[in-house]
Amino acid sequence: MRKYFSAYTAAVIAALENENTDLSALKNELLTKIGFMQHERLIHLMVTILFALLLFLCLIAYFVSGISGLLVASGLMLVLLIPYIAHYYFLENGVQKLYKLYDKTCEKLA
Repeated sequence: MRKYFSAYTAAVIAALENENTDLSALKNELLTKIGFMQHERLIHLMVTILFALLLFLCLIAYFVSGISGLLVASGLMLVLLIPYIAHYYFLENGVQKLYKLYDKTCEKLA
């Protein structure tokens, strides 16, 4: 996803610098890509929240019952939660970049 997003933003920046670019088509394409990225971001937010809730539920269950397997499960949840948070952070910042590119496209159209 990172490689795809970096290549796409570089292509949009190059298109904005090119005088022969059809800006209305670029604007429509940006709106479509923003919609896709927002959907991706929403799904990853829900997965991240799910893993965070599972982590806390495992921790609470461990403190209540004292079963050491729950502590291991909590550790596994934490190991999975950290990359999910990092990826969600990337998606959030990526959508923000697309918003700025969309604004630049609208400014050039005006």
